[in-house]
Amino acid sequence: MRNVHATRADALPGAIVATANELSTNHRVPPHRHRRSQLLYAATGIMVVGTEAGRWIVPPERGVWIPAGMQHEVNALAHVSTRNIYIEAGVDDALPTDCRVIGISSLMRQLLLETADLPLPVEKGSRADLIFLLLVQEVTRAPVLPLDIPFPADARLAARCRAYLEHPSPHETIDDWCRDLALSRRTFTRKFRAETGLSFAMWRRQASIFAALPRLAAGDPITTIAFDLGYESASAFATMFKRVIGVSPSRYLANQ
Repeated sequence: MRNVHATRADALPGAIVATANELSTNHRVPPHRHRRSQLLYAATGIMVVGTEAGRWIVPPERGVWIPAGMQHEVNALAHVSTRNIYIEAGVDDALPTDCRVIGISSLMRQLLLETADLPLPVEKGSRADLIFLLLVQEVTRAPVLPLDIPFPADARLAARCRAYLEHPSPHETIDDWCRDLALSRRTFTRKFRAETGLSFAMWRRQASIFAALPRLAAGDPITTIAFDLGYESASAFATMFKRVIGVSPSRYLANQ
């Protein structure tokens, strides 16, 4: 079904349902949750999905898996054409239980595009039913992509991470964070890695990409963004950007 608001998806009938939506640039879907797990696919455009546990970048032709009951919000950094698959618990025990960005195979992409106009409710054994069941199998096999920026469980440390994402500064050091949180460098380093799975340096690199995306979408020069985020050159920033997003900043801008 097309143009079904996210908050109305739970009312649709069936163990597996599909919707398609267009999100305009800078559109924000406020925090909400679903009774089913959700695969949110960006056929075009780029999104940032946020939860209490972290942030996930969803580039074009990638998808984000959101477990049932997890509160989340969606921000479209450029016009996004979405496909959504909602799957009830018990359909397949192999489905993920954590939020993650996944790679979308060519087969999966075509199946997702096909779902927009499938009838609801779905009859067992019908063509629509077979498409949905194959999609479920593809989700269980999809590769996980490192496009997340996790938040620590510690409330003070998580608040510090959120504040940094809002106003990233290349001048802040690990010693600044240790002083603000009244932690020794050794304790901070151990705690940060244990609760995020990343070193502080790796986390900051991921955070810089998150900070760059809205500015790129707004048309800021790549060189200015690179220097503002503390990179020594535009090429160094472009290398990191391509490693995370999969394309260079200039190619990303051309695609948008």
